[in-house]
Amino acid sequence: MRLCGAPHKRKFFDRVHHDVLMGRMAKRLGDKRVLGLIRRYLEAGVMVNGVVVERYEGTPQGGPLSPLLANVLLDEVDKQLEKRGLCFVRYADDCNVYVRSKRAGQRVLQTLRELYARLRLRINEEKSAVDRPWNRKFLGYSFWVAPGRQVKRRVAPKALEAMKARVREITARNAGRSMAAVMRELKEYLTGWKQYFRRAETPGIFETLDQWVRRRLRQVQLKQWKRGTTIYRELRRRGAPEDVARQVAAISRCWWKNAGGKVQLALPTRYYDDLGVPRLAS
Repeated sequence: MRLCGAPHKRKFFDRVHHDVLMGRMAKRLGDKRVLGLIRRYLEAGVMVNGVVVERYEGTPQGGPLSPLLANVLLDEVDKQLEKRGLCFVRYADDCNVYVRSKRAGQRVLQTLRELYARLRLRINEEKSAVDRPWNRKFLGYSFWVAPGRQVKRRVAPKALEAMKARVREITARNAGRSMAAVMRELKEYLTGWKQYFRRAETPGIFETLDQWVRRRLRQVQLKQWKRGTTIYRELRRRGAPEDVARQVAAISRCWWKNAGGKVQLALPTRYYDDLGVPRLAS
């Protein structure tokens, strides 16, 4: 199976043609007052460098009504794809269509160009492609092929990179925050991230991420203890053997190396469990 990949529209919410959209809305709504409010919403000016600029096309980026209006505008595209018996998934302006061959994918992509042209929209050719499903992503998800040729869901590589970048930001060694503050922010972020990607079928990847996150936390803790004498004292207080505490204290500024070593005896995974840091693999 191949993917007629992600026909993104160029800056979709900035390029929606008001008259085209209002024409579609008028077919669904008979209340002229509501239509008038929507028109005013679309034409509301935007503030640019302190100056109000009139809007002649597009819907407010991040506006609560914009995704709904996008669905109304693209509804006829959905119906055309359904009419052709195609398997597809769309969220706002992000759409993947699944077909059985490269040639079929190219035909569908051309069809989508024509359908969007009727709506005065253009496909972003740089982000659109005919490709295999596991080479593409959709809302942060991608696919992988398990033994037995089973196709399963995974977190897309770019989404994993973004997650690790955010964790690095939260656990920045020189952020000058208390461990409690770091823990609170990290807990909030990981809880939401885990909930969003709960359908991913990659327990091994999540276990590796759990290990990496806790190593980051150990690194932060060692950095905050700073001096070798403090590190020795705190590790001993937490039950680390004397020889381990001395070894770590002797190379106290090797934060990352120490965080992946025997420091785990004093700061085990269950320690972070007790502090409320969620495990992604559980």
